[in-house]
Amino acid sequence: MLEGIRVIEYATYMAAPGAGSIMADWGAEVIKIEPPGGDPIRKFFKSIGTDIQDNPVFDFDNRGKKSIIVDTATPEGQEIVRKLAATADVFLTNVRPGGLSRSGLDHQSLSATNPKLVYCSLTGYGLTGPDADRPGFDIASFWSRTGVAALTVPKGQEPFALRTAFGDHTTSMAAAAGICAALVEAGRTGKGRLVEASLLRAGLYAMGSDVAIQLFFGRIGSTKGRHEQIQPLMNFFRTKDDHWLCIVSRQGDVDWEPVCRAIGREDLIQDERFMKAKGRRANNRELVDILDAAFAKYTKAEMSARLDENVLAWAPVQTLAEVVEDPQAIAAGAFVDTPSAKGDGSTYRAPASPVRFPGADDGPKGPSPAMGEHTRDILAMLGYSEAAIDTALAAGTVTGPAVQA
Repeated sequence: MLEGIRVIEYATYMAAPGAGSIMADWGAEVIKIEPPGGDPIRKFFKSIGTDIQDNPVFDFDNRGKKSIIVDTATPEGQEIVRKLAATADVFLTNVRPGGLSRSGLDHQSLSATNPKLVYCSLTGYGLTGPDADRPGFDIASFWSRTGVAALTVPKGQEPFALRTAFGDHTTSMAAAAGICAALVEAGRTGKGRLVEASLLRAGLYAMGSDVAIQLFFGRIGSTKGRHEQIQPLMNFFRTKDDHWLCIVSRQGDVDWEPVCRAIGREDLIQDERFMKAKGRRANNRELVDILDAAFAKYTKAEMSARLDENVLAWAPVQTLAEVVEDPQAIAAGAFVDTPSAKGDGSTYRAPASPVRFPGADDGPKGPSPAMGEHTRDILAMLGYSEAAIDTALAAGTVTGPAVQA
């Protein structure tokens, strides 16, 4: 879908590289500019004492890209980035705004020489306001600052961390969508624009229904435990063989009778305590205890069949070990074969991009690159002579595989 689009990715860590990875899967040429020493996520496993050539965390966000290592602290390095941006359709960065302005790599500077450039700035907090230049990470900007962490914790319990790069990759999807919208406009008008994505804004949108309630009513209900649910049918229940099931209850009373039939308690259908939503809410603790006892009489397989027979919406609460073998996840294309960085033709399974295009080649286009693997090729593409490339390598302006330790 994005074949012929060139993306210059001046970014490290996960959120912006994740957006670049999505576009690479969709066919864009993505040139990754890394700092001397490489993207820190290359060391994700080495930092915990594991030395492996394939790094599934780095590979997920960087498969199919080209790598050039540039020292952008030097004027010569900054000039290389400007030349790359002049050839590009998209410039994607998560460098903080102040640093970009000081090095002449901000939107205004790069668009002056490439008016069609779609420039995506992905930050923690946005490009304006008192915290525009504050460092941003998903556990801080997406999870904590937005209120997601506070609201997710059941009342009275301590905050806990979100899983690795959860907020980053939510923001990756938002950034990729914004870039594609701007590319449509640039194709129509010949003029690019600034695309601003932030962990803060993505987090607020992800929790947008609750934020809308807070803005409208000036208050929001806390996250409740299983026995305090306003809709006690909308809950989690454990089966006889120790599996948890998530039950989804629709609004009103339409699911009350089907639930009673599914758990083998038809005697409750006309029980005045539970027939109506108001009664179920008033007697939620008692009802959850009754449901717990009923679910505990059946195995997961038995309960699954009964829920399906009564046309109820539900899902198993699965571990990741179960998810990666889930026939539906596999059939939905949730996992793809990613070429190994070892270069021996082998592959391993990894998460797919978030959107499927049936009939199209929408998967990984290659392995993640070695540090500076394409430095020489990229500089040659920009018109640098072999002698000039050798000079830049010797000076440390750029780094390539030939001079890496």
